[in-house]
Amino acid sequence: MSGLPATTQVLVAGGGPVGLATAVELGRRGISCVVIEPREIVSHARPRCKTVNIRTMEHLRRWGLADQLRKRAPLPVEWSQDIVFCTTLAGRELSRFTGVLGLLDGGDRYPEWGQQAPQFVLEELLRETVAALDSCVLVTGWSVAGLDQRRDGVDVSIVDATGTRAVIAADYVVGADGARSVVREAIGSSYVGEQALRPNFGMVFRAPDLWDHVAHGPAVQYWTVNADTPGIVGPLDRDGTWWCVAFGVDRENGERTGRELIRGLIGMDTDVQILSTDPWTARMQLVDRVADGRVFLAGDAAHLNPPFGGHGLNTGIGDAVDLGWKLAAVLGGWGGPALLDSYAAERRPVQDRVIAEATANMKVLSTDLITAALDADGESGDLARAAVDIRIQETKHAEFHALDLVLNTGYDDSPIVVPATGGCSGLPGYRLPHVWLEDDISIYDELGTDLSLLLIDETTVVATRAAAEFRSAAERLGIPLTVVGLRRADLRDRYGCGLLLVRPDQYVAWAADVVPADPEAILDHVRGHAERRRRLLK
Repeated sequence: MSGLPATTQVLVAGGGPVGLATAVELGRRGISCVVIEPREIVSHARPRCKTVNIRTMEHLRRWGLADQLRKRAPLPVEWSQDIVFCTTLAGRELSRFTGVLGLLDGGDRYPEWGQQAPQFVLEELLRETVAALDSCVLVTGWSVAGLDQRRDGVDVSIVDATGTRAVIAADYVVGADGARSVVREAIGSSYVGEQALRPNFGMVFRAPDLWDHVAHGPAVQYWTVNADTPGIVGPLDRDGTWWCVAFGVDRENGERTGRELIRGLIGMDTDVQILSTDPWTARMQLVDRVADGRVFLAGDAAHLNPPFGGHGLNTGIGDAVDLGWKLAAVLGGWGGPALLDSYAAERRPVQDRVIAEATANMKVLSTDLITAALDADGESGDLARAAVDIRIQETKHAEFHALDLVLNTGYDDSPIVVPATGGCSGLPGYRLPHVWLEDDISIYDELGTDLSLLLIDETTVVATRAAAEFRSAAERLGIPLTVVGLRRADLRDRYGCGLLLVRPDQYVAWAADVVPADPEAILDHVRGHAERRRRLLK
């Protein structure tokens, strides 16, 4: 490739959504970044993730991309916020969930609703964003072949389809190259965990007339409960492109009977064209180590979970954000030597919890809900459907209404969060509780790119003094700090205190009601300067 960079501050292996999100975090801060991706173009054949959750949408808002994704998404949020359980798409309805997957107005709780969008829509948007960043280079048609880690950097061997080889010297490497990660193998990291016993067979198909036969109205997912083809079906758009998963079907049988499986999901014959197939088996696995020296793993390269609940890609985006701002801080000269160590300390418990929740969601699938008489007329059918409705609501509600997992999972044991007491104790290590300041202005919109000192009421003597002392301390330490002064005494009860130090990822790093005796020690703790941090802990 002409013009292939010889050096970069960060090399990202893998140009899927997680790798691209890492590049966005870095590139927006002027950190040079090279993304190596084998695929020349983004394939639409296997859309994989369809749920972009609220937390990911909050990051897209921070990057100025949330509205763009919504404009490109084939299914507007207002089109449907339902998931339906039915015998078939043309058959009996068994149960229904509304306001699912964060597709509902949250009032003050969050500034962005979730969005249903095929993974390729997000990926194409992120590719364009990375290409527009002067400090980023997206290299397609090349793959990472190996790493040679030095004390002060990493030499990354890359190869293209013709066998041409090159080496790029990087300060740091992020392996976002998926389940078959070359980077993971290069650092000797391995998955630990389990794999489901039952295979599944995914397909994307065209059925132009199918909407004429759907008996249950618009929904983002239809779970089919019948003995012949238990599974899930969902629209990718409103023009006749669909995705489906047939539970318990292996590759051989899926390839051989794909059309019959789709007809079993639909409940009748209609014109169907299979566009792609995707056999898969759920895995519940974490790597035994997520970093080695200057090399880090993110996304599927670091963890794999069942897709039920839509958490996989979104967890990976969370990895990218956490690692991205920390790498930028270290490379920018203000991050301390312990900052990158906090990546594993913070993200591993989150990844573990997501795997546990997704595994729990997998315990009851359509195959486990089948009973006799679900399609029957009369009293026997009514009783059977009423009984399965109760079971579905009891066992599947948590899967589709998981906002506490998405929004309230914190970093309880983070080494770069300053513990608090009193009314502030529930804030450090957790996402800053959201409020609207005006009709369309979120409190998140006022935060800076790096650290932000949030003053709930800037008119108080305490706030004035805190602003002056933190600004002075940040300037001495070379830390980029934005002071956000509000005149919202009414928010005092909501936050429980008046001074909050907020990280780039919108997590609270420190909170108090009084000016600390040593603001430098607070900033040192949060930026991971272990040696100086000891002053605070004495």
